[in-house]
Amino acid sequence: MSKSGGFTTQGEVQSFKSAPSVGVGMLGYAFMGKAHSNAYKKLPYMMYPPVAIPELVAICGRNEKAVTEAQKRYGYKKHYLKWEDMLGDKDIQLIDNGGPNDAHAEPSIAAIKAGKHIFCEKPLARTAEEAKTMWDAARKSKVKHQAAFNYRFVPAIRLAYDLIKAGKLGRIYHFRAVYLQEWVMPHYNTPHIWRLQKKVAGSGALGDLGAHLIDLARFLVGEIQSVSAMTKTFIEQRARLDGKGMSQVDVDDAFVSTVQFQNGAIGTMEATRFAGGRKNFGSFEINAEKGSIRFNLEAINELEVYWVSDEKETHGFRRVSVTEGYHPFMANWWPHGHIIGWEHAMVHEINHLLDCIVNDKSVAPLGATFEDGYKCAAICDAIVESSNSKRHMEIEY
Repeated sequence: MSKSGGFTTQGEVQSFKSAPSVGVGMLGYAFMGKAHSNAYKKLPYMMYPPVAIPELVAICGRNEKAVTEAQKRYGYKKHYLKWEDMLGDKDIQLIDNGGPNDAHAEPSIAAIKAGKHIFCEKPLARTAEEAKTMWDAARKSKVKHQAAFNYRFVPAIRLAYDLIKAGKLGRIYHFRAVYLQEWVMPHYNTPHIWRLQKKVAGSGALGDLGAHLIDLARFLVGEIQSVSAMTKTFIEQRARLDGKGMSQVDVDDAFVSTVQFQNGAIGTMEATRFAGGRKNFGSFEINAEKGSIRFNLEAINELEVYWVSDEKETHGFRRVSVTEGYHPFMANWWPHGHIIGWEHAMVHEINHLLDCIVNDKSVAPLGATFEDGYKCAAICDAIVESSNSKRHMEIEY
């Protein structure tokens, strides 16, 4: 912190030859709590020189035994059992909300009102209405807010973004994307966990996986104008966690949707947790006037590119290893050809947010703001409504 009590500016960083610290309060200790904590710890010595030093002040969770173990494992100074108590900690400037979907809105809005910067997992909320309350609170404040659409910070995807924004592809015709997993298929015997409950998750594969596709569609191609969709629940009852009978599954197991973009492009999006053999297969292809690009999350360091002008020489797509030092983010890592993984996108994502905090930069357009999170939720709601009503839905914000 600077002598004035605010965050140290970049000029002050250079004069003091050290980066400012930003106190972090983590809500949640499971999958995302672990992934985000890993990023905070890795960031200072890999994104060098660091724009800020994340200080792991506190972690919060309802299970005292589990949160105490997480505090010890990840290196937080203390823990809380109630997020309300953590928000009162004066050593915390940034709240990282990695809790279940039903714990996104209330703690995040309270953090904003307390003057804390906020980083919240996706989907931002269970419904567009709920997400709108978060966006409304954020835009009325001076805090920085970012929704955790981490795939924007994969080097190969950022390279695709740069190519598109530079006009290299010309007019875009098609966007098609799938996100396929298998972990709730019958042979896994997955019980009635929170991700299969509408009151907690809001939706199933749509919000869990499809939200990533929607955000990438908006990030790379542009605003979505309309959708037409189907959703499906394949297993309608699952064993209760307490072993006392069965509970109804009231979220989608899969969805498919056609999309119309405002710029005239058309596309398809599909997500399922019933794709046998697919572990974390997130893939998109963009076809445009001057070429095409294709990406697959299970080959995260690669971008496939085809240029119309090179047709006689290449006869199709060529695979680019996005590991050169001049590629997005890669100068901070290893020599070319030495690959990075899924977790590194979160390092880039959090580094971006910290830069925005300490140097008062805009989170958008490279990072997803709560506005982006709200718009994604509105499109998710339209997909559900299209499926229920069997009608083509115009997107309205």
